[in-house]
Amino acid sequence: MIVSPIFAGKRYAVLGLARSGLTAVATLVESGAHVMAWDSRDEARQQLCEWTDCGKVELADPVSADITGYDGVVVSPGIPLNRHPIAEAAERAGVPVIGDIELFALARASLPAHRVVGITGTNGKSTTTSLVCHLLEVAGVPARAGGNIGVPVLGPEPLPEGGVYVLELSSYQIDITRSLDCDVAALLNITPDHLDRYDGFEAYAASKGRLFSMQGRERQAVFGVGDKETRSIAHIEAARRAPGLVRFADGADLVEIQKEWPSLQGPHNLQNAAVAVAIVEALGVKKAQWRKGLRTFSGLPHRMERVAVANGVTYINDSKATNPASTAPAIAAFPPDPEPRIHWILGGLPKGDNLDECKPFFGNIAAAYTIGDAGPLFAEILSPYTQVHRSEMMAEAIRQAMAAAKPGDVVMLSPACASFDQFRDYEARGDVFRQIVEALLAENAKGEQD
Repeated sequence: MIVSPIFAGKRYAVLGLARSGLTAVATLVESGAHVMAWDSRDEARQQLCEWTDCGKVELADPVSADITGYDGVVVSPGIPLNRHPIAEAAERAGVPVIGDIELFALARASLPAHRVVGITGTNGKSTTTSLVCHLLEVAGVPARAGGNIGVPVLGPEPLPEGGVYVLELSSYQIDITRSLDCDVAALLNITPDHLDRYDGFEAYAASKGRLFSMQGRERQAVFGVGDKETRSIAHIEAARRAPGLVRFADGADLVEIQKEWPSLQGPHNLQNAAVAVAIVEALGVKKAQWRKGLRTFSGLPHRMERVAVANGVTYINDSKATNPASTAPAIAAFPPDPEPRIHWILGGLPKGDNLDECKPFFGNIAAAYTIGDAGPLFAEILSPYTQVHRSEMMAEAIRQAMAAAKPGDVVMLSPACASFDQFRDYEARGDVFRQIVEALLAENAKGEQD
């Protein structure tokens, strides 16, 4: 756990006691701070004593308690500040609303010499963050993923001298961070998402841009090139920094070697890799090291995850693709050879009323299998372009796709939707896909033996 004397004698309220909140409480208590903590769930409050000396924690809701004079209210990124009463309560008391990333930023002076990478964007953050960690580790540099991925950033012991903290940062986390001066910051892309938390798309894009405005002028920044909002932030940052400190990563110089990376196929992963390479090069990693790392990267679950290959058919779990913009690169990754070869399973709780981002790649689809609430809408959209099966349920969609697929084809779950109509989250949806595929393949193999 990270413990810092900077918090000694200060007063903080922590609202939301999931993993990051509990870790924040423990860090602050062990650092000598006075801590008020609250969660509306009984079981979450009861967990406090498993994480720290709960006798040193004041159990009260900072929305209604007197927090005048506190140094900060530490909230979970999942708390919608545009709707939750804590924002108004903190403003009345003159107390900043922050997150655990800000606590980490404040504690940095107490840590062994290190560097910090911050990675944001609408899509591709987790893959790029994990890839950067992998490339650093291949190069012999101690690295740890944190933020929106991995363990809470305050939880483990500090990295040794020379280590690199690689932080995946959502817009929500950036919103409640004030002083994170990343040694290298990266923005992959900006597409409409989470707009229920912002006053329009421009405000959402501006939230991403704050990661860079927190950096000093001498720091390095890396940007994707796929959308005008990302390019606009890049040009603003280039104007305030010395030449060479802002890099654009389109992957053009990596196209010829992408075939070497089994877990990084498709145009989206080409850009993810290009950004990761630019980041680690800024940290001093040499080409021979990152090239080896790209070949050995195993990828992440639910993100273009290859779950099986049987009878020449590849089965891919891309359940993390929860909007059309994140699904589009997945279906772009498998062009006709020479016939369309993707059996696309899609649907769930829609985030919009179209598949416009995916439309340029409809020619890659051999057949579509629609499920969930969005099934009828997506079937109507796709029927002029390809054969559509209104499968409704995941198991039926997989069974139908498996029966139709031939060697060289791809059966891919890339839903372009949230999961909440039928599943707890995208991870549960992806796990079910994997389990059904494995069960049906085992059933088919047994039938062939019989």
